[in-house]
Amino acid sequence: MCTIAEEMGQLTTHVLDISGGLPAAGIRIDLHALTGGSASLVTSTATGKDGRCAAPLMAAGEFRAGRYSLTFYLAEYFRGRGVELPNPPFIEEVIIRIGIAHPEAHYHVPLLISPWSYSVYRGG
Repeated sequence: MCTIAEEMGQLTTHVLDISGGLPAAGIRIDLHALTGGSASLVTSTATGKDGRCAAPLMAAGEFRAGRYSLTFYLAEYFRGRGVELPNPPFIEEVIIRIGIAHPEAHYHVPLLISPWSYSVYRGG
C-alpha cells in the first residue's frame, strides 16, 4: 500500500561524491520557491550518510506546480571532508533551477559532484 506522499507528488534528491566514490553526507541544501522575481525559502536541510535527505524536500499538500531553485553548498562539503580547495574554490555552490509542471508526480534530482564538476538530471 502506498503512503499519501507516494500517491501525491514529492521532490527528493540524492548526492554522490564521485571524487571520493561515496555518498555525499552532510551537504547543506536550500530549496527556494521562485515567484514574480523573488525567492522564498521553502526548506533548508542536509543529506544523511547515504547522500539522501531524511524526508522529501516537498511532499503531499505543500508540493505545488511552479519554479524552484535548489542550492547545494559544495565547497563547504569538500572543506569539511578535508579536501584542499583553491581560494576562491572553482565551484562554491551548485544552484539548480527546476520547474514542477505535474505536482502529482515524483521529481527526483540526483546530483553527482567533485570539487571541479557536477552533473544533474531528473531521476525516477
